[in-house]
Amino acid sequence: MRSATVVLCAAFALSALVGAEEYQASVYGMQGLKVSCDSEEKLNLVRSYENEPGFDFLRVARDNRVPVEVLVAPDQLQRFKRDLLANAIDFEVFVEDVSKVIDEELALQKRARMNRAGPRGSISLKAFPKYEEIVAYVDALAKSHSEIVEAFSIGKSFEGRDIVGVKISSGGAGSKPSLFIDAGIHAREWIAPSSAVYAIKQLVENATNHHIFDNIDIYVVPVLNPDGYSYTHKSTSTRMWRKTRSVHKSSSCIGVDANRNFEYEWMTVGASSSPCSDIYAGPKAFSEPETAALRDFILGLKSVKVYLTFHSYGQYLLHPWGFTTALPKNEPVLRCAAEKAEAELAKLRGTRYQIGSSTNVLYAAAGGSDDWVMGVAGAELAYTVELPGGIHGFAPPPKEIVPVGRETFEAIKVFASFVDNKVCQNVA
Repeated sequence: MRSATVVLCAAFALSALVGAEEYQASVYGMQGLKVSCDSEEKLNLVRSYENEPGFDFLRVARDNRVPVEVLVAPDQLQRFKRDLLANAIDFEVFVEDVSKVIDEELALQKRARMNRAGPRGSISLKAFPKYEEIVAYVDALAKSHSEIVEAFSIGKSFEGRDIVGVKISSGGAGSKPSLFIDAGIHAREWIAPSSAVYAIKQLVENATNHHIFDNIDIYVVPVLNPDGYSYTHKSTSTRMWRKTRSVHKSSSCIGVDANRNFEYEWMTVGASSSPCSDIYAGPKAFSEPETAALRDFILGLKSVKVYLTFHSYGQYLLHPWGFTTALPKNEPVLRCAAEKAEAELAKLRGTRYQIGSSTNVLYAAAGGSDDWVMGVAGAELAYTVELPGGIHGFAPPPKEIVPVGRETFEAIKVFASFVDNKVCQNVA
């Protein structure tokens, strides 16, 4: 169990530390540390390393009871540990050998892919699907269920891939309020696109769910960052890529953190101006074709009432704002819907989510999609859904795809009910 966690954490560090080509030679000696900070002063000291090369912060929360999880390159370990000890900051090693963990995680995926056969036009969720498989499934659904499914592309990625999606609707004249879901903005978070695909399957292929969209439209874009997602499927050395794959003249480093690239308090806090950083916000807001495509599509709809963006990991239901501790005026409604969604998903296997604004629960990070969709595009509710990773961290094994997808779908049904004016309508 611990080794699976190690896998992921180890892998996650790769993009922050070195170029992918150098990965195999550099992961040996990399360690993952859990650092316990019992004061804000100690937390700030630890976080002062965030933008230094050789550090990848996997989890940082405002709650002192939640340890900081960070991966550290071998040439930084001695200095970092010495600093922690000098300041009476407790830590433990939870990843001993990154390379072994990464290889173990990918071996599970390879075995799962060998046993995923299904009928033509279907998609198997026994293994994490590749981008091409998701595209083929979306196209097949639009043909086999044309009465309720419309396939579309919101635009092209930097490398020219279609950013595909589906509209699920009962049809009828006039515009309807809509639920919009996207996933995979961070390339390495494989459980997110899989959960979006699971939701599509349940909404379309399970007729008992068709009532959900009697009065609303549902849009799902399962892989918002198709270049990055495809890149993570290439090899061990690329598995933990996080950003887009865009090239910028100012640096040889590739990609932008697309979830820091939206034009709402862009670059004010929690983002980096360094192109080599994993949280690089880009040379300007909406510099990435992926984020610009999402902007244009949502603004064109003019109907999005609830927006969900799937990430991993942590089991958080986070709502705006991501740039300030101040709460939105409709915070009671945001909390009401989130609490009802969390209660429903918890019924399946007891999974619990922490609910609150991004800044107050985790940390300030401006330029996120949820802030922009609610602050600019006018959605009533917007959430970042940090899906479970548990002991597996950023790389849950393939056997977790369906259980996570199933419980996430229970939450989706609640948010769809809000769009349909059935829950949390009289909350002050």
